[in-house]
Amino acid sequence: MKKGKKIIRLMALTLLLVLSVTVALAEENEVDVVTVVQDKDGFRLQVNGEDFFIKGMNWDFMPIGKTYTYSLWSQPDDVIKAALDLEMPMLKLMGVNAIRQYVGIQPRWIKYIYEKYGIYTILNHSFGRYGVTVNGAYIANTDYSDEKSREAILSEVREMAEQMKDTPGLLIWLLGNENNYGLFWDGAETEALPGESTKQEKRARYMYDLFNEGINTIKEIDTKRPVAMVNGDLLFIEILAEEVTDLDIFASNMYRGYTFTDAFERVKNILNLPVLMAEFGSDAYNARTGEEAQVEQAGYFVENWKDLYMNSAGKGLAGNSIGGFTFQFSDGWWKAGQESNLDVHDNTASWPNGGYTFDYKEGSNNMNEEWFGICAKGPTDSRGLYELYPRAAYYALQRVNELDPYSKGLSIESIEDYFSNISLQEMYLKAR
Repeated sequence: MKKGKKIIRLMALTLLLVLSVTVALAEENEVDVVTVVQDKDGFRLQVNGEDFFIKGMNWDFMPIGKTYTYSLWSQPDDVIKAALDLEMPMLKLMGVNAIRQYVGIQPRWIKYIYEKYGIYTILNHSFGRYGVTVNGAYIANTDYSDEKSREAILSEVREMAEQMKDTPGLLIWLLGNENNYGLFWDGAETEALPGESTKQEKRARYMYDLFNEGINTIKEIDTKRPVAMVNGDLLFIEILAEEVTDLDIFASNMYRGYTFTDAFERVKNILNLPVLMAEFGSDAYNARTGEEAQVEQAGYFVENWKDLYMNSAGKGLAGNSIGGFTFQFSDGWWKAGQESNLDVHDNTASWPNGGYTFDYKEGSNNMNEEWFGICAKGPTDSRGLYELYPRAAYYALQRVNELDPYSKGLSIESIEDYFSNISLQEMYLKAR
């Protein structure tokens, strides 16, 4: 009997140990519950029941001399860690609480960024924007009506959700990247923004229908996070409203100048969804004078963020802004030619935009894709690492991020007052 009691006690202790380890592992990988809530004041994003306004950044790590085929996440662990430990503290210091990343980042690095720096990741699947691989063959321009292409895209989305769903630090899912523009453009390089066209409406319906399938594919796997999709501005928003009926958050890449004009109100009236600005901002190069334009760039970012704050819940306007992602953290030296002049900081403007009056001239391009960074980029060392040099916009956004849009008593007037006291010249002197 004594021997039997010892065995029972041993079994009990073993079971207790197993349970303890199981609980510890569960706690270690516990993921936040992220929800969208709507009340009389508008829409809010909440994390574990607490309001969360996204003060985000489009972030990548791209050494000078590399092109879009380069991936930080395929580098040795020591290089990845060194790169993150160089730049995440800069983001944390300026008050960024989320970064936007495309598929390719491994779960452990999302967890590392979150646990060490308190920064969430929004995971973005391009959803056929830059082509699709079907049965081992790459197709550059996605046909959203083709069944095999549709199946391939949904399979990738399903695999992403299954792999990443239990990752701590993953905030929301994001599908696409202005795929509606891709119906007009032949390649990945940014061109003049397209307008409404009945010619592309049929293709758009196929595309948006597939987006809705992708959204529901993720929701079948993950019930703890909302799903957003990234549209190019509001192009085809009426078709989107008819086809994408299960969307949680409308996200947009939008470059309209100092404000987003009527965007929040239109989304409210047509979609009745929260708005996340996935890309916005200004380049830091004056195409007219051929000079760096730090003050002008910072001014556009400050005004854009003021618009995001003023349209957040409870201010009496649209009430559907839940934040945004500044575009972008550092200059992309590869963007103008994609595969050429990779060691040259190209000042070729690739598309026109009249909303950027400081260097717009009718009939000429003024948007310099390689100069959108709020940080300039230094030379690359033998490990592929480099230093960043903050521009005025970095320090201006640091001030912007100090304001909580949900703080008690914050009004349109107090937001106006706060933003008017951000001195662009002071920020420029800091950058110098």
